[in-house]
Amino acid sequence: MADERPWLKNYPIGIPANIDDEAYPTLISMFEEAFSKYKKVKAFACMGKDITYDQLDKSSKNFAAYLHSRGLGPGDKIALMMPNLLQYPIALFGALRAGLIVVNTNPLYTSREMHHQFVDSGVKAIVIAENFAHKLEEILKDTEIKTSIVTSIGELLGAFKGRMVDFVVKRVKRMVPKYEIPNAVNFSEALKQGKKFSINTFESRPDDVILLQYTGGTTGVAKGAMLTNKNLISNMLQIRSLMMPYLKEKEEVVLSPLPMYHIFAFTVNCLALLSVGAYTVLITNPRDLDGLIKEMKKYPITLMTGVNTLFNALLNHPDFKEIDLSALKMTVGGGMAVQEAVALKWKEVTGCHLSEGYGMTEASPVVSCNPFDGSGQLGTIGLPVPSTDLRILSESGEVMGVNEVGEIQVRGPQVMKGYYNRPDETAKVLKDGWLSTGDIGIMKEDGFFKIVDRKKDMILVSGFNVYPNEIEDEVVKHPKVLEAAAIGVEDEKSGEVVKLFVVKKDDSLTEDELKAYCKKVLTGYKVPKQIVFKDELPKSNVGKILRRMLRDEK
Repeated sequence: MADERPWLKNYPIGIPANIDDEAYPTLISMFEEAFSKYKKVKAFACMGKDITYDQLDKSSKNFAAYLHSRGLGPGDKIALMMPNLLQYPIALFGALRAGLIVVNTNPLYTSREMHHQFVDSGVKAIVIAENFAHKLEEILKDTEIKTSIVTSIGELLGAFKGRMVDFVVKRVKRMVPKYEIPNAVNFSEALKQGKKFSINTFESRPDDVILLQYTGGTTGVAKGAMLTNKNLISNMLQIRSLMMPYLKEKEEVVLSPLPMYHIFAFTVNCLALLSVGAYTVLITNPRDLDGLIKEMKKYPITLMTGVNTLFNALLNHPDFKEIDLSALKMTVGGGMAVQEAVALKWKEVTGCHLSEGYGMTEASPVVSCNPFDGSGQLGTIGLPVPSTDLRILSESGEVMGVNEVGEIQVRGPQVMKGYYNRPDETAKVLKDGWLSTGDIGIMKEDGFFKIVDRKKDMILVSGFNVYPNEIEDEVVKHPKVLEAAAIGVEDEKSGEVVKLFVVKKDDSLTEDELKAYCKKVLTGYKVPKQIVFKDELPKSNVGKILRRMLRDEK
């Protein structure tokens, strides 16, 4: 039986093989414990404004009472659509305290994407940043939304600073298109009205769905992963158990450049780190690198999360080396593969290991992670988190052995209940408790797992499998390359050939020079036949390179 979990022998000292997934009956019990335990500790900061755990406790209670006063109750759904603002954790914990199911919504969605998500989920309420309210106006009549709470970027930043921020956002940058939402109230008014009411009592159970987290929809229509109290508590405990040997309660200062509506930041930053009394610095616009670096200079950051493209961009920013990162002891990369060149450079510049983790929305999301003690392995997704099993399955359904390629499957208490109203799609990915990830990988002898690529991204050249991650990882090691993305394009002779898109770090780089380099580091059939230089690569709002958009380019 021990051979079935070979990764356990490489767990650092202090990391348990399993978690107690019954430690908290509900997520409410977890965060109410944190609110009580860390009352005077600063919980979140945004644009220089702080709120303590006690303030978060009181404000979220008021928000919950307001929702109940509007006729909303347990099981009803509420969309949260905003960037990282202080309003987000207040609305999140308030909605959960009211028994509502939270539907995290990307504020960069088009009205069409909003329409699909809101109609599919049946949301009855929404908290939305006013910058995006014009898109809501376009589709509101087609939804069940009756309660609309609109907020501004500066609403909770204090009277003077808030007015200044909103003036710049609205009048100078003109980032708030005109809109008209019937009977909408602003966030502050909702909190004020909530003080007049109390929260109705209701029963919350471990298997109740409390979060509908929609997948990116890159393989079809976006689907809502149903995540329960137990799913999210389990993943929070799994993450916490990996981090706690290196953390101190009430002393951690966490940088959160990834948006809280993204499942990675939601579970890691907003839940796991909140449970240990961390002070989280919310970054509203991580694409503004100058602004991000300015914030990093203000705080003694001890931990940060991010994606490969963000780490790479920071390393190439002229002011990054000026930041005092002497307190930084943990950096976690997720959302996409961390490239070896980026991880090595990050360690060289910051003195801190960049530990790659792996997960997916359907697993709440963390499945595996490299150890934080420096014993991790670059180019791998690390070891399964406690109480989690991984295996490799062949296309014929056979469980594969060590170093054999197949699809990664995961089993654990963090695996979703299923897709909302999609039993057919659920059946495709969930069978006998095992979740099919759609990722192709191997398990090494020591229990470390390595992803070779997504099924859908694999390129077939003359019958040989070519994985874009491998090509990109080698290409970005070239000193004149900033970023790279590889896709497969049709070819009369080979079926497919590799097409490479490159952002230059040095303008002198030529196609011939790059092809010559690729021929030295890649097998012949993996060498790109086409190279296109671009000023930038298309990315999602969290910085993940979108290969599908490159495929769609003519």
